Amino acid sequence: MILLTMVARVADGLPLAASIQEDEQSGRDLQHYQSQAKQLCRKLNAQSPDRCTLEAGDMNFHSLIAHGVCYLCLCEASFPKKMAFAYLEDIHNEFYDQYGKRVATVMRPYSFIEFDTYIQKSKKSYVDSRARRNFGSINSELQDVQRIMVANIEEVLQRGEALSALDTKASNLSSLSKKYRSDAKYLNTRSTYAKVAAVAVFFVTLIIYVRFWWL
Repeated sequence: MILLTMVARVADGLPLAASIQEDEQSGRDLQHYQSQAKQLCRKLNAQSPDRCTLEAGDMNFHSLIAHGVCYLCLCEASFPKKMAFAYLEDIHNEFYDQYGKRVATVMRPYSFIEFDTYIQKSKKSYVDSRARRNFGSINSELQDVQRIMVANIEEVLQRGEALSALDTKASNLSSLSKKYRSDAKYLNTRSTYAKVAAVAVFFVTLIIYVRFWWL
């Protein structure tokens, strides 16, 4: 289930539109998550990852950044990540078509609150079980969930780091991992060559010994 959706400007974290599931419908108190979503939007910058998943207990925040706008949704952890990002892509496409040229000029929060109507419509189509089966063939290139950065939202908020810092650390870890694999391969190759050389030296020595001993 998609419980919360927020659209915010990346430059300053200004919320532009939002939609939240009614508490009596979801059976959850979403105020805490709504507060986390606002804090998260204020930590965005131009270097933040285009796609990101933040784990929040039995819930996940998924974010998509495009054209200077962040599209954020809160889902139950069991909700398919592929579906969540397909939903955010849908929200992005419609929002950009309607308000893309006005995003940089607005000053007050929730200037496009009427966009909630479309959010509700889109959310319903992605949550409906029959519709979810129909979305099974979502473009795999667009929804390459394996490449999406995953972090824990409490750690992000407590450390006070921008998401760009996490993205940089993830890239550094990836580079270090590749270097380790490369070094390990090189050492294994050297070890193999050393073993082969040792065997060759042994047989050459044996041949020379036998030749001079018996001749």
